[in-house]
Amino acid sequence: MSMAETIGLIAGAGRAPMLVADGVLAAGKRLAVVGLKGFASPHLAGLADAFTWGGVLRMGGWIRFFRAQGVRRAVMIGSVRKGDMYLPFRILRYMPDARAFRIWYGRLRKDKRDNAALLAAADELAREGIELISSVEYCMDQLADDGVMTRTQPSREVLLDIEFGWPIVRDCARLDIGQALAVKERDIIAVEAIEGTDAMIRRAGELCKNGGWSLLKVARPDQDMRFDVPTIGPDTIRNLAECKCTCVVLQAGRTLIADKPATLALADKLKIAVVGKSAGNR
Repeated sequence: MSMAETIGLIAGAGRAPMLVADGVLAAGKRLAVVGLKGFASPHLAGLADAFTWGGVLRMGGWIRFFRAQGVRRAVMIGSVRKGDMYLPFRILRYMPDARAFRIWYGRLRKDKRDNAALLAAADELAREGIELISSVEYCMDQLADDGVMTRTQPSREVLLDIEFGWPIVRDCARLDIGQALAVKERDIIAVEAIEGTDAMIRRAGELCKNGGWSLLKVARPDQDMRFDVPTIGPDTIRNLAECKCTCVVLQAGRTLIADKPATLALADKLKIAVVGKSAGNR
């Protein structure tokens, strides 16, 4: 009797890695997890057949661990606060190993944007016989659907804001500026950049204290589903409610809704409409 395939998981922060872990185990696979220090949930250790903590810039350790576990395919998912890379004394916290040093100061010397860094990491893993697969392969049921997903419906005014903001947020993602923006009354309140969606939401709430604004969140036009898939969850919804947002628009089939039924139920409870929109609609 052959042993089950072992799927690797490189886990950042948030619920998404837990959803992938559940999906891998439900599919009858073994699970080997590298939890990124300072980001991944320690609860993953209780789910995995094999678990280790790994540094964000210590790729050699990831590879040695996966090799020891017989991993040939792996998922990379979960957030990493890139802004931390610019804190004082960051080199002490994120000391790169030789592989990461070569990538960061070689291949990425002229372009350190997220997508370039993640592609470089995927190529390095591939050179060692470890294929990065779609991060949503084991949680496809958690992707956003097309159309209104909540009982709470967007108002006519909000629909006009969506029509106005959709092509703009798509262009922001195409230019790799950010993948979300806040809109009210056909005006841009805030644009996501390096700070991430949650911080942008708080900034939008501070700038629009009377509320009634909408969050639009998309994938890049050439989104590589192996990593950096846009994600929202219950914490996002609570943050939106605190900041008086009334609607969140997600790219259908390309945005992950962590704990989807619970997230949509919470959105209804807090009177926030959740809308899925296909990429082709401008």
